[in-house]
Amino acid sequence: MSAQTAGTASASPPRRGGVRSLWRLRSYLRPYVGSLVIMAVSAVTGVFVSMSIPLVTKAMIDGPIADRETGPILPLGLLALALGITEAALVLIRRWVQAGAVLGFETSVRDDLYQHMQDLPMAFHGDWQSGQLLSRITVDLSALRRFMGFGLLFLVINILQLTVVTGLLLKMYWPLGLVVAISAVPIILLSRRFEQKYVVVSRQVQDQQGDVATAVEEAAVGFRSIKSFGRRPYMEDKFDRHTAILYDTSMEKVRLSSRFWTFLEVIPNLSLVIVLLLGALAVGRGDVTPGTLVAFIILMLQLIWPIESLGFILAMAQEAMTASDRVLDVFDTQSSITGGDRVLEKPHGHLKFEHVDFGFPGSDELVLRDVNLDVAPGETIAIVGATGSGKTVLTSLVPRLYDVSAGRVTIDDVDVRELTLPSLRTIVATAFEEPTLFSMSARENVSLGRPDASDEDIAAAIETAQAGFVYDLPWGLDTRIGEQGMSLSGGQRQRLALARAVLARPRILVLDDTLSALDVHTEALVETALRRVLAHATGIVVAHRASTVLLADKVALLQNGTITHVGDHHELLGTVKAYHDLLAGDADDETRERQEEEVLR
Repeated sequence: MSAQTAGTASASPPRRGGVRSLWRLRSYLRPYVGSLVIMAVSAVTGVFVSMSIPLVTKAMIDGPIADRETGPILPLGLLALALGITEAALVLIRRWVQAGAVLGFETSVRDDLYQHMQDLPMAFHGDWQSGQLLSRITVDLSALRRFMGFGLLFLVINILQLTVVTGLLLKMYWPLGLVVAISAVPIILLSRRFEQKYVVVSRQVQDQQGDVATAVEEAAVGFRSIKSFGRRPYMEDKFDRHTAILYDTSMEKVRLSSRFWTFLEVIPNLSLVIVLLLGALAVGRGDVTPGTLVAFIILMLQLIWPIESLGFILAMAQEAMTASDRVLDVFDTQSSITGGDRVLEKPHGHLKFEHVDFGFPGSDELVLRDVNLDVAPGETIAIVGATGSGKTVLTSLVPRLYDVSAGRVTIDDVDVRELTLPSLRTIVATAFEEPTLFSMSARENVSLGRPDASDEDIAAAIETAQAGFVYDLPWGLDTRIGEQGMSLSGGQRQRLALARAVLARPRILVLDDTLSALDVHTEALVETALRRVLAHATGIVVAHRASTVLLADKVALLQNGTITHVGDHHELLGTVKAYHDLLAGDADDETRERQEEEVLR
C-alpha cells in the first residue's frame, strides 16, 4: 500500500482487520494493567450488585409483605439501600480509575505517532496530505480513547449482564426466560449486518474529515495568496464541496445507525409486553409468585439499556477499529532513511559526491545522474543551474532529507548513511529558499538548531543575517512569530532562517537560494557577513544571482541532472555558454536594480 493511497480519502486503503488493529495497540495499555484490573473488577462487581437488588425485592414481596410481617421489611430495605450505595461507589471508582488509564493510553499513542511522523522521510510527507495526518493524530485517537474508555468496557459488561441475567431469568421461570432469549436472535443477526455496512461508511467519514482539515489548513496558510488574487469565492466553493461530501456521507452514517437503533428500541419493549402478559397469566395460575414476577420484570428492565446501547457501542467499536487502521497506516510506514552508528568526533567538513544518482521513490526517472563533486574543508561552492535541474535535491542529499539511489555522499570520507542522524544534522545546517518558521518566539525560531545558545551568540547570528528587525518587534526577541511567519515579509523570514542556520555553527552550511527575497543593499550586507562565516565552514550555495555566486570559491554547473563544469566564476562565464546564458540576464537585472536604487537615493 503506497503512502499516496493511504494519505488521500479518494482511495481508502483496504481494511486491515479491525480487531487485529486494535489488538496491535495493546502494548500501550500495559502500563495501566493495574488500573484496568481495578476498573474491570469494579464493573463486574457492580453488575452483580445491581442484579442483587431485584432478588432482595423478590424476597421482600414474597416474604414479609405477603405474610404481612413488618419486622423483616426494614432490614431488607436497608440491605437494598446498601446495595444501591455500593453500586454507586463502584461506578465512582471505575470512572476515576478509567479516566487516568484511557487518557494515558491516548497520550502515549499520540506521542509515539508524532515521533514516528518526525522520523519519516521527506518522500512520505510529500505524498501525504497534512490534514490526513492531523485527523489521525486528533480525531482518530479521540475515537480510540472513547472506545477504550467506554465502548470496550460496556461491551464486556453488557455481554456479561445479558448472559447472566438471561440465565437467571431462565432459572426463575423458564417460559418467560425463553421469550427473552429468543428476542436476542434477531438482534444478533441484525448487528452483524449493521457492522458490515457501518465499517465502510465510517472509514469514508474519517477520510473525508481529513480532507476538510487539509482544506482548512491550506486556506489558513495561503490566505495572503487567496486574498491577493481575489479567490475567496473559489476557495469557499472548494471547501463547500468537501463539507458537502462529508455531510452526505455523515447523513448516510446517521441513517444507517438510526434504523438499527430504532430496531433495538422495538425488540426489548415488545419482549416486555409479552413478558407482562404471560407473567400475569402465570401469576393468576399460581405458576409464579408476585415477587418472582416483579423481580423478573426489574431484571428484564436492566437488559433494556444493554440492548439499546448495543448499537451505539457497535458503532463506536467500528469507528475505533477504522481509527486504529488509519493510525497503523502511519505506524506501518517504515522510514527508508535510518541512521548508522558512527559519530565524527572532530568533523572537518570535507564533502564529496561520488557517482551519485537520485530518483524520487516510485519514479523510474532519475533527477540526478552520476554527480561527482569534491568540496574541501573551508571551501565554498556555488551550484548553478536552470530551474528544475535538481539543485535543491542535490543539497538535500547532504543532511539526508533524501537518500541517494546510487553512489554515495561522504563527509571526511565517511558515507553519510553510516553516521547517526543527530550527529549528521549537527554537522550540516540548511537555510531554505522557502523558510519554515514556527508559531513561537523569534528567539526560539532562531535557536531551534542550538537551544543552548547564549544571548551573545544569538545576537551575532542575527547580525550576520542582517535580521536586526527582530529588535523592533513589539517584544523584541520574545515576540511570538505567527504561524509560518506570515506576519513577516519574505526577506525577513529568509533572514531569520539564515540566522538559525548560522547559529548552529555547522561544519557544512547549505544555503538553498537563501538570499533570493532580499533587496540588493541588504543582500550585499548579508554576503559580507557570510564571507566571515563561510571562512570557517564548508559551504554549498544554490545561486541564481551573479552576486551570490561571488560568495563561492568555485562554481559547479548542473545541467540535465549532472555536473558538467566546475571552475572559477569568471572562467566559466567566459568559456561556458550555458553558464553565461544563465547569469547574463541576472547580471543585467542586478545592474538595473542598482541604477534604480541610486535614482531613489
